[in-house]
Amino acid sequence: MSLEGRASPESGHDRARVGARVRARVPLAVPRLAWRPLGGLLGPARGDAGQSLAALMLSATTSLITGFTIAGFQSTLRQFPGLLLFIPAAIGLRGNLFGPLGGRLSTALRTGTFSWSWRLDSTLGQNVAATMALSVTAAVCLGVIAEAFAWVVRVGGVDPIGMADFIVVSVFGGTVASLVVLLITLALAVGSARFGWDLDNVTAPLVSASGDFVTLPALVLATMLIRRGWFTRGLAVVMTLVAVALFVLIIASTLSTCRRIVQESLPVLVGAGVLSLIAGLTLEASIDRFLTFTVLLVILPGFLSTGGALGGILSSRLATKVHLGFVESSLIPRGEARTDIAITFLLSVPIYLFLALLAGLISGPAGKTSPGFLVLIAVALTGGMIVTTFVAAVSYYSTLLVVRFGLDPDNHGIPIVTASLDVVGAATFVGALRLWGVA
Repeated sequence: MSLEGRASPESGHDRARVGARVRARVPLAVPRLAWRPLGGLLGPARGDAGQSLAALMLSATTSLITGFTIAGFQSTLRQFPGLLLFIPAAIGLRGNLFGPLGGRLSTALRTGTFSWSWRLDSTLGQNVAATMALSVTAAVCLGVIAEAFAWVVRVGGVDPIGMADFIVVSVFGGTVASLVVLLITLALAVGSARFGWDLDNVTAPLVSASGDFVTLPALVLATMLIRRGWFTRGLAVVMTLVAVALFVLIIASTLSTCRRIVQESLPVLVGAGVLSLIAGLTLEASIDRFLTFTVLLVILPGFLSTGGALGGILSSRLATKVHLGFVESSLIPRGEARTDIAITFLLSVPIYLFLALLAGLISGPAGKTSPGFLVLIAVALTGGMIVTTFVAAVSYYSTLLVVRFGLDPDNHGIPIVTASLDVVGAATFVGALRLWGVA
């Protein structure tokens, strides 16, 4: 049964006609070509595989830098108890906001509905407005939930920073980071139009990379505004009121695309934040296992980020092909869906190998202890294959489920994958360490 025409409640026969027109004039994103060295190994299209692999390597490298950066902010984390618990969710929110934005822009480019118009009622204007409104609204929700989590665990037996502090850090730091990542996402859209890139291949890993790199310093900058008594509490109240006002204005507006993005995305973003906070609790409980070999602290952000980026690429490609009518609903993936899943697995091997080798190379001179290259590679590849299997299944079946309920997979695919991966990825990494006798 074809999925075209079911990606949104209002699509109907119009979606089918759009899919037919696009199929008539646009080549498949992954054409079936004969075997070729390297190009054939990484997928039927050399360009798609090369774009994805380059973006994934950049994402992995940036995530390793993030690992070192977290270690450099240890004094700040000790000064503000509970902040470490909040960091994974805050970083993940950038990817969950701008990965779907890139996916929606990719779909618009492929279907011919995109134009560089900054009018609020244009496709670009509504997408940008919805994403920035969600950045503020979801950040307030995340700050409130983080305070509840912090009080439950009472990190280190010390009272955590207050709810107002969490809200200010979340909104201010998140907004600064979101503005930077927004510019990067729009630059990728420009590049896709100018150089023929496929946004589905590069958005998820590059947004993940920029989110990792930008969010943590922005959060640290925001700590200058917290624990300042009535000033911090008043600022938190203003930020909360702004978030509520933005939500109400969009829901009451006539901007149908903007309204739908916010309505569909906010519950998913909040749910993703909860799962990311649970992952933070899991890692916090297992932190002693990482102290013997400190290189594991360096590679962990890259391990989680790489899995999320692979799942993001696959989710974005599947969502675009659903809109174009190239994916059929079936229990076992078929056709283009099977091809994209196979490419995801083939990309995962070199990127996890690259991650392990790079972490081992740079951690030695930095004074980080390591169980050795071979063990590090074994842990990365074993855990990586398990994670890739998980993200492939979640990406495919969540896309089918979202479409069956008449929702847009561009709004849901990446947040669902990355949120569930935070929990599963952390547990998988610890499990791989135990398997190879490291922890």
